[in-house]
Amino acid sequence: MGPQMHRSSLILAPLATLALSGCIARTAVGVVTAPVRVASQAADWATTSQDEADRERGREIRRREEQLGELQEELAELEEDCLDGDDQACREAVATRREIDELLPTVPVEPED
Repeated sequence: MGPQMHRSSLILAPLATLALSGCIARTAVGVVTAPVRVASQAADWATTSQDEADRERGREIRRREEQLGELQEELAELEEDCLDGDDQACREAVATRREIDELLPTVPVEPED
């Protein structure tokens, strides 16, 4: 090895050490922050899932409210026919009332202000 080569090695050795320490530091930071990134992603997924569950619950509530409205209209017509003397309408009104009574507990009531 000539004197020129020896001086180059002396200059490059500290640079290599600095570069290597930078890689180690980045790796250490990556290892330390990895659990935080994983937890953050899990929180995002949980939030998304909760949002989707909330939307699905809202759709289900609206479906039940619509069904309840239809049954109440049907009941009103059946009761009117029953009062006019239609025995079949009276039996159907009783069955419809039971269906409404079963559906009512599943429809949430908005609190009064």
